[in-house]
Parts: sequence; structure tokens; C-alpha cells
Amino acid sequence: MTRECAALLPGVCAALADPRQPGLDDTCLEKLLDWFRSLTWFDPTVELLQDNPCLAELISSVLALPEPSPSMLAFSLQLAGILASSESRFQHLQQEKLLGRLFGREGPRGGAAWEDPAVRSAWLKGVHSMGHHQPALRFLCSTGDMDVIFSLQGDPSLFVASAASQLLVHMLTFSLESEPSKALSTKDCSWPACAQMIVEHIQESLQSSSASHTEQALKLLSSLFGSCFGSCYAAWTEVLWSDIAKQIESFLLEETVQAQPVLANLLLNVARSPLFCGTEGSFWALITSALEHLTPVQAGPLAVGLLKLCKCPQDVRIQALTVLLQPMDCILRAASQPLECAGLLDESVSDPVTVERLLSSKTSCAGLLCQTLAHLEKLLSLKHLRVDLPCVPLLHSLMTILQFCNGVLSPTSPLGSTISRNLINCFRVQKSALDVLAALSEKKDCDTLIGSLFDVLLAYLQSPNTSPTVLKKTFQATSKWLVHLQELSCSNSQWQQTEKIFEDVFVVLQKRLCSPCWEVRDSSLEFLTAMVKCLKDQKEFRQCLLSSEVLRLTENLLEDPESYVRASAVTAVGHLALLPCFAPESPVTGHQYNKEKTVAKLQEILSTDSEGFPRRAVINIFTKWLREGCPGQLGDREQFVSGVIQTVEHDLDWEVRLGGLELVEVFCSQSICQLSQCPYAPVSCAVTSCTPQNELLQGFCRAQLFGFLFRSLCDCDKPVGQRACDVLIGLRGHFYPMSTLENPQEIEDSPAGRGIACLQRTLRQGSLAQNFPTDGSDGLDFQDPESMMLVLGAIDLLELHDELNKSSDHMEESPQSLLQDILATVGTIEDNEVDCY
Repeated sequence: MTRECAALLPGVCAALADPRQPGLDDTCLEKLLDWFRSLTWFDPTVELLQDNPCLAELISSVLALPEPSPSMLAFSLQLAGILASSESRFQHLQQEKLLGRLFGREGPRGGAAWEDPAVRSAWLKGVHSMGHHQPALRFLCSTGDMDVIFSLQGDPSLFVASAASQLLVHMLTFSLESEPSKALSTKDCSWPACAQMIVEHIQESLQSSSASHTEQALKLLSSLFGSCFGSCYAAWTEVLWSDIAKQIESFLLEETVQAQPVLANLLLNVARSPLFCGTEGSFWALITSALEHLTPVQAGPLAVGLLKLCKCPQDVRIQALTVLLQPMDCILRAASQPLECAGLLDESVSDPVTVERLLSSKTSCAGLLCQTLAHLEKLLSLKHLRVDLPCVPLLHSLMTILQFCNGVLSPTSPLGSTISRNLINCFRVQKSALDVLAALSEKKDCDTLIGSLFDVLLAYLQSPNTSPTVLKKTFQATSKWLVHLQELSCSNSQWQQTEKIFEDVFVVLQKRLCSPCWEVRDSSLEFLTAMVKCLKDQKEFRQCLLSSEVLRLTENLLEDPESYVRASAVTAVGHLALLPCFAPESPVTGHQYNKEKTVAKLQEILSTDSEGFPRRAVINIFTKWLREGCPGQLGDREQFVSGVIQTVEHDLDWEVRLGGLELVEVFCSQSICQLSQCPYAPVSCAVTSCTPQNELLQGFCRAQLFGFLFRSLCDCDKPVGQRACDVLIGLRGHFYPMSTLENPQEIEDSPAGRGIACLQRTLRQGSLAQNFPTDGSDGLDFQDPESMMLVLGAIDLLELHDELNKSSDHMEESPQSLLQDILATVGTIEDNEVDCY
């Protein structure tokens, strides 16, 4: 603790303990506790309490109040716990008889303040902070605190209940690591005292007739096995599991047990521990039993978790996959009688009637399918799945679900009719099914259904009943399958099918681009952009594009009344401009795409659009064009960059200004690349004696880069200043090897010396600078190569970089400032508005 803070602390403690003072803001008290945590973390000695007796006095004063405020009592509990986290300070507070009055029987747990969940939570946090040494554990076990912690597991406040569970996990693991003499050599060794109390409590709760006590014990076990306990204490894990395994197994067989979802989570956490790496043993038999007896909704998370485990036995893995596929299999079998294609499963894990009953119910059908589809999407995203998914029947099942949802499939079976009625216009299921459909596009063995698949997708794209959110998902799935179709047509020469699908897609797209709903127009433009990115090299795609009205409609949407749509139209137009058929040397003529007109329109949007989204989209597209080398689109590069940065420099949107700096960075990098094969190699000669370097610098000056970059250093938005500084440091690294920076005296004596000094002072003021030096002021010309060379060598850019990267509140974010704020605020501001960082 600094001398200044030590001098302020007694006054702060006195103010906090004074009941006549208004209470401090909770944020302020939390920051004070954070400070004490950092002090005690680095210094476990008792000196903190001995040198600052006001801390113990504060706690005593709060306890002496007949009715302390809940916030101050909670603060005192946490402060005492933090201070007692080391053994020496714990003994000191014990001598002051404070810990018993806070955490013992005579503490607040029997008073009216205990009704406040904030006090109960603070009591648990204080105990948690304190419980990092053996004397604290013995204190807690001897004062009845363990029973309080056990009872708080069932607290009505979820925050309190969670904190109690976390505390018990900590106490059990800490008691094991702090008593190495208790390390297991045989299974007959006893648990350390604190751990023994917790284990006995768990065993009693599991055998209790109270469902809530049973569920609390299962949650605690789940947290315990999910923590470091299961991975770091293998022997103890085995002992604990052997004590409870039979009870857990009995719960699986009892249909009346309400805690089955917790059981699934517990079993998954146990399976993740290193103890059960082998494929033999009763544990995996218990897992198999769980997959059979848990309901499909409860077994789903367990199944997907098991499929992610590399050590799971293959037969269990197959059983887990079967659990996930069972609802999809039921859908497929219910769709037609007799079954037109092979089902997903040869046999079920659990009774198929259970799944059929859930899918037949209006209330549970969508929930089960959405959960199943989410699990399948997660599995399809894994790079290495150790079981084979039956992709073709799975795809067929997904198509069936989507057809049920939009009412185009009329099954003949009673079950199918019921499911169809449950799913009609169910947006949740539609979106989930389309997500899995998109993920399946990565699989290579679904080619036989691709024609039927596009029939389903086109039906959704064409239907007026498709909601905007479902349409967006349909577009995303369609774009992924179009890429798959491209790969397929290249390998199998299925040109006619591909061309027909593209024609149908563009007919739908034209219609959707004219939709009265802005979300639909926006999704259509995003879909067009995605297609251009992935399919720009495919001839069928380009032909269908040029023969459609999509280009004209997209350009019209640059003037859409909705800003999101205008932004998406800018992005689409920008990507369309990169198509090979629109290159300057392209022989394609007669189409309605006018490059010069498009560039002019985007420049107009950048300078005049009232919303930020379209302007951001324009600067991003201009940067993309420049990066991908489209001089035919942009004309003279220097003139183009100069015009853009003069426009964006005064933009009110900081992201647009930041985009301008990215454009400049690309321009500089490309210009340097043209000069040298290695863009980062420093030059070895002075700029004035090296003609290519001189030309490079002159080009930067003609593009008016330096004025833009240096003014950006003073931008009121820090990311802009940081990016400008990075660009300037990069330029200086190119023009100046580290050993050849300018001599300060020579700069001072130069004609531009006064201007450079003025610029340096302005830059140090940063965003507070009022008047930035203009071209020609004090002899400094931002378009003069010699002056800019001097500036790059003279300005301390690294110092500016450090300043810009400091937190904006680095001066205020200090314990001293916090203590000063508290003293200045307590009792002086009616609304208690603390300027607390």
C-alpha cells in the first residue's frame, strides 16, 4: 500500500462506519474490495492489519450497530474474508474476536439482515475467501458453518445456491490438497475431516426422502466431477464414485425421480474424468443404462457429450448416436407407409413409442426436434467424429421435416398426419432444420438427393408464407448447396441440372429483391453476395446472372429507403464488380452494368448518405477493390485515394474514418510492393538520393496521405488514432532504418523546424487539440516530400503509440483516486453519484 493510500484509508473507514452517512454505491464498494484482494494476494503477512488498525475498527463498528445496513454488512463480511485469507491475518482477526461475530453462531445468520440475499451471498463469499488454510477449515467445521452452507444449497436465490455449491467444491478439493498425509495408499484410508463432512452430507442427501435434497446432492456431485477434482484426484474420485454408484443407478430405474436432467449432467462429467479411460467396467454399463432409461430430451445432451469424448467405447458411442437419430428416424418412418427408403436405424435404444408420443404432442414435438437438430448441427461441425453419420437418410429426414412444416407433404399414416399438423408453419423447427441442412452440404455422399433437395429449398424461396427469418436461413442453406452442386457438376458433367437450378434460383431472387419487406430485400442481397463470392468463376452462374434482371435491381437498391438494404446493396455491387466478365478487358458487352456509373454512385453514397451503415459498406468495398487490384474500377489510384480520404476525414462515424485508414494502409503497402519485392525492407539510402523512394514519397504527398494520417492521430475516437499511428510507424520503418533517424538539432534549424515543433505539441494534446496545424503554417507543408521526410524522422511516434494505447482512465483508475472519490462523495452528494471508475 502506498503512503498516500495509507493516509487516506482511516478517513474512508470512518466514513463507511458512520451510520449517519448515506451508503456508497455498490460498484464503489466492489472496487474497494478488488483493491484489498490485490493487496492480500501479493502480501500474506499480518502487517496490513497491524499498520492499518482502521480496517478491524471498521468491521467492529459495523457489527456494533443495532441494525447495520445490508450493503455495509455484506461489505464487512467480504472484507473480513479477504483479510483472513492468510493464516497470520486469520489469527490476528481471531484475537480481535471478529471472525466468530461475523461467521460464527453469534454472527448475522440468525438476524433480520440474513433475510437479504445479498448478505447471505456475501457471507458465502467471505467464507470462500477465508478458506485457503487449515485453521480456517477447522474454524468452519467447529462453528456449525458447514450446516449453514449445506442449507444454502437450496436457497431461493439462484446466486446464493450456486455460490454455496461452488464453496463446497472448493472446500473439499482444498482439504485434500492441504493434507498430503491423507493421500490414499489403500481404499480404506479416511477422508480429511472437512472433506468427510461434505461426503457424508452428500451420501445422506442421496438417500433422503426429500427430492430437493437429492437434487442438491446430485448438482453438487456434478459440479465436483466437473471441476479439477475429477482430473487431479483420481484415487479419491474412485472412492467417492464407488460409494455413490449404486445409488445413482437406482435413480435411473425410478421413474418418480425428478432430478433426471441433473443425473445426465453428472454422468457426463464423470465420464470426462481420467478415471474411466478403459472400455471395460461397470461405469460404461451405467452409461448405457442411462441412455436407455432417460427420456429422449434428457438423454440428448448426454449423448452428444459422449460423442465428443475420444475415450468413449465404440459400442457406447454408437448407442449415443442412435439416441440422437431416433426422433429423425421416427419422422422418416411416419412420412410414408410403406417406407419408401431405408430408415435411419436398424434398432432403437429406448422404446420408440416414447419418441412417437413426444412427437405426437403439440407441446413437446417442436422442443424435441429443435434440441435434436441443434445436437446434430454440433456434431456435423466437428472435424473428427468417431462414428459414421447416415447422411443420406438424415438428409431425407430433414427434407421431410421441412415439407411437414410448409404443408406440402400429406402423409398417409396416422402418426405422420399428427406430426404434420404439429409442425405446420413452425418457424423454430424450420430454422433448426435449415441449419443442419446447411451443415450437411460439407458431406460428399448426398448427391443422389440433390435434385429433390433443391425442390424443397426452392419451394421455401418461392412461398409467400415463408417468414423473413426462415427465408434468410433458406438462402444460407441454398448458397452452401450451390457450392456443392458446382463441385458435383464439375466432376460428373451434370451441366443441364446445374443450369436449370441456377435459372430457378435467379427467378426467385429477382422476385425477392422487389419484396415490400426490407428484411427480405436485405437477405436477398446477402444471398447474392454469398453466391458471387463462391461461384464467380463458374460459367453457368455468370450466364444466368447476366441474362437476369438481378444487376439492375441490385443497383436500384442502392437508393432503398432502408439503410441496412442500401448497405447490403453496396456490398453486393462491390462484389459484382469483381466478376471476371466485368473486367475492363472483358469481351462481354451490351449488359446493363456500367462500372464508371457504379463507382460514382458509391462515391456519392460515401459523401451524402445520412446513415452510417451504407457509408461503412462503401469504404469497405473501396478497400477491397484496392486490395484485389482493380485499377480499371478506380481509375488513377492516387487521385482515387486522395478523394476518398478527403471525404471520410470529416465523416461523423468513426468506423468510416477507420475504414479510410485501412484504405490508406493498403495503398501504402501496394505502392511499396511495386518499389521492392519485400515491402518491409528498410531503405539503405537517403530519400533524396534514391529516385524510386523519392517518387514513392511524392506519390504519398500527392494523395494527401500525411495530413490525413497526422490529423487522425488527434481523432476523438481512440481506435482511429491507434490505427493512424500504426500506419505512420510502418512508413517510418520503410523510409528510415532505425539507425538513421533525423538529428533533432538539424531539424530545429531547418525551415520546417518551427512547424514540426508545433505539430509535436499538437499531437501531445491528442484529442484535446483545438487547432491542428494547416498546410503551410509555420513552414510545414503536408504535401512537401522533404518536410514529411523530416516529420517522420522527428516525431516520437513510439511515445504517441504508448499514449494512445493507455487506458483512457489510466490517471483515474487507481486506489488513491478511489479513496479520494469516497471521501469527496460520502455525505456531500444527495444522489450519491460517485465518479467511480
